[in-house]
Amino acid sequence: MNINMTRCTLEDSRKLQEIGYETFKETFENQNSPENMKTYLEEAFNIKQVEKELSNPSSQFYFVSFNDEVAGYLKVNTGDAQSEEMDDDSLEIERIYIINKFQNHGLGKYLFNKAMNIAMEQNKNKVWLGVWEKNENAISFYKRLGFVQTGAHSFFMGDEEQTDLIMVKMLQ
Repeated sequence: MNINMTRCTLEDSRKLQEIGYETFKETFENQNSPENMKTYLEEAFNIKQVEKELSNPSSQFYFVSFNDEVAGYLKVNTGDAQSEEMDDDSLEIERIYIINKFQNHGLGKYLFNKAMNIAMEQNKNKVWLGVWEKNENAISFYKRLGFVQTGAHSFFMGDEEQTDLIMVKMLQ
């Protein structure tokens, strides 16, 4: 088993678009209408949006590869790149996605550890994330890692308003 991680650059925008689209669709397609899924995917993963996010100095993306094949990715945000207004002592894990065929190999934990290392290197006091209230596997994963629910916010999947739980892990 060979696991590698690389930081994404603008040159990776097409691959990031492809992996983002694939992993989001695999994860949420069965729980959402085809129309709302299509609308969201077109907004969130069009190439201009991907390039904009990659160009933001307050966001970092990383690919994780399993046996030399890209298996998923991580996105973390600080400062004004965070999807909720938070203080400067916070780091957001916005995305940890693994392609279905690569799940159950510890890759999610590998990406999580990278996010925690970034938070510690940047002297952050807390790491937070939003997770869909119906994504029970992810909620259980984050609880096992020491996150606690502190709130909720709206997330729009096309024209449907959904609820993301805000979960926080204090570092200091």
